[in-house]
Amino acid sequence: MTTSRMRAEIGEQPEALRRTLQALLPRTADIARLARETRQVLFIARGSSDNAAVYGRYLVEAHTGRLATLAAPSIATTYRRQVDLSGVLAVAISQSGKTEEIVETLDWAAGNGARTVAITNGAGSPLAEAAEVALLTEAGDELAVPATKTYTTQLAALSVLGLGLGADTEVDDLRRVPDEVRRLIAITESSPALPEIVEELAQVPGAVVSGRGIAFGTALELALKIKEACYLHAMGLSYADLLHGPIAVVDAQTPALLVAAEEGPTLSGTIALARRVTTAGARAYGIGGGTGLAEASSLALPGPALPEWVAPLGLIVPGQILVENLARRLGLDPDVPRGLNKVTQTD
Repeated sequence: MTTSRMRAEIGEQPEALRRTLQALLPRTADIARLARETRQVLFIARGSSDNAAVYGRYLVEAHTGRLATLAAPSIATTYRRQVDLSGVLAVAISQSGKTEEIVETLDWAAGNGARTVAITNGAGSPLAEAAEVALLTEAGDELAVPATKTYTTQLAALSVLGLGLGADTEVDDLRRVPDEVRRLIAITESSPALPEIVEELAQVPGAVVSGRGIAFGTALELALKIKEACYLHAMGLSYADLLHGPIAVVDAQTPALLVAAEEGPTLSGTIALARRVTTAGARAYGIGGGTGLAEASSLALPGPALPEWVAPLGLIVPGQILVENLARRLGLDPDVPRGLNKVTQTD
């Protein structure tokens, strides 16, 4: 197997992002109207969509001044408890829009007084129909089980959500994303560090993946991709949590992958962590973080030349390429991981 559907869909991301932004940027006024009487945001999601929601949470709290939290869907679907959600904007995220648990939780939120938004690639899906405002991504059909273009277009939709909520950011930063992702795919695949990192990861049983703040969701998503496509143990952690104890597992057989934007308040801490890891005799692989993280790491892949608030839309892309290459190096088919389906139903 010389290539994969996953790799093809990674390459489709620039145009998927462009279409999504063209479709959704005109919707900021709709978001603003719906959110006018709300105070905080509740994100409802599972899997990769939950990792996208982590980005959404940091974006909302850091740039709009609203409190944002992640829902526990079992409160609605298993415990069946009622919670006062007046003043809440509930945002449900699902690639297909067909996951019954997510649809049910959004209906529950509405019944408890929340205003509702859906972010989904599934036009006409139950989730899109259930929401007051549906932000439909334009990823096109995604056939590989690991989410790539559906994930990054969800991040694009969340960026638009942030703008609709009054984020203190520049829309022109967002408009640069598709071209930057196209550039990033090309420079990642030509990076001499890529095959070296792949070969080293092929020799170990697992890794720690870490980032902080707006990059934290990227760390979680990359860890998930390593687990589902490469069958390696991968722990996604904020570097603050990593330093509270789990860093003890980082050793010669458990390297660290560290992700960071090229700017922002968490960059210096990520660089310091890379130095600590390598000083302890373990390998640190940087993704993004500019020259500072690259110099502190054992090996490094480039990141996007984007401001921190939109950096995650590109920051995951080198990780996707790394995972696809690693899966094939391990003799695995990244398109069809064992035990997984494209739409996952949970109770």
